[in-house]
Amino acid sequence: MRAVAYVRVSTDKQADRGVSLEAQVEKVRAMATVHSADLIEVITDAGESAKSLDRPGMARVLEMVRARTIDMVIVAKLDRLTRSVKDLATLLELFQRRGVSLVSVAEALDTGSAAGRLLLNIMVSVSQWEREAIGERTRDAMQHKIARNEWIGNARYGYRLTECGQRVEPDDAEQLVLGKIRRLRTRGKSLRAIAEQLNKSGYRTRSGSHWRFEYVMRILKAA
Repeated sequence: MRAVAYVRVSTDKQADRGVSLEAQVEKVRAMATVHSADLIEVITDAGESAKSLDRPGMARVLEMVRARTIDMVIVAKLDRLTRSVKDLATLLELFQRRGVSLVSVAEALDTGSAAGRLLLNIMVSVSQWEREAIGERTRDAMQHKIARNEWIGNARYGYRLTECGQRVEPDDAEQLVLGKIRRLRTRGKSLRAIAEQLNKSGYRTRSGSHWRFEYVMRILKAA
């Protein structure tokens, strides 16, 4: 059985130090021995993020998988391969079509068996559920804060943070400018014309700069 190992670290500092890479290599070599596999190559991505599959080492792995020159890909941990649930599902589908097993040391996973494939599919589904659940909780929390007029990030134009830093209240000066912007827009003035009028009147943005049509557009969208 022909196998390749894939190891990755995300920062140049880790790559220079080499400790993490060496630890991964040690683990995958041991796993190759357990499977009686002929480890023909250790493919490394040093200082590469797992946000996408666009990595030199990963490209090499995929090339070998598509060419069916290997039977197994061994990783120390699944997140060395990818941190994306979508990309993991894509890789699993490709490996299955080419008859290549994915083996992960940390998760004790081997997709060469039906049980291994089932386990990985469950892990992918649970990870997707966790991400969606977190997203729902975050949206609910933000909507609750908005309903209570509590602060979320920077206060939108026309408002300022209260002394407690948790709520917002109208800013009289900015409300005056906001009202002027709305009146000019109602009269059919373009965004660029509104910005020019504000500058001629001596008004400045929150940061103290001259008005531009992009800033006027953002304010109107947020208002």
